[in-house]
Amino acid sequence: MPAVSAIEDQIGSLEGLPSHELKIAWRRLCRSEPPRCMPRDLMIRALAYRMQERAHGGLAPATKRKLRSLVAEIEAKGTGVFDPGIALKPGARLVREWARQTHTVIVLEDGFDYDGERYSSLTKIAAKITGAHWSGPRFFGIGKTTRPAAAADSADD
Repeated sequence: MPAVSAIEDQIGSLEGLPSHELKIAWRRLCRSEPPRCMPRDLMIRALAYRMQERAHGGLAPATKRKLRSLVAEIEAKGTGVFDPGIALKPGARLVREWARQTHTVIVLEDGFDYDGERYSSLTKIAAKITGAHWSGPRFFGIGKTTRPAAAADSADD
């Protein structure tokens, strides 16, 4: 069995530290006071992340910019504007009937398989099936979900 790295040892030891030592570690790693109401398990996870970040590097600058942009948008417009998009898992099958024929698409890691050919988007597959421009996700019925009007109204109260 390979030797455990120093960072893994340090992270593994966090669980056994008393709360006051976790707070000291927080001050050292984060250069700020630890949040007062943070549960112990969350503090351990946050410290472990920070230790890994220091050892292996943090998020890419582009990812940081995207996250800051999302936070600003949510703060300005509320959480209702946040749309994480559609997440299709590889292996999923999308089935649509069109012109009395059933069409099946298999989701791949890097695109889609339709009729034995690989495609980069559902829109290209929808165009092949229909001969016209369609939104691929809409054609296959995987568009955004909407809340019923009554639920949306009560959520705003």
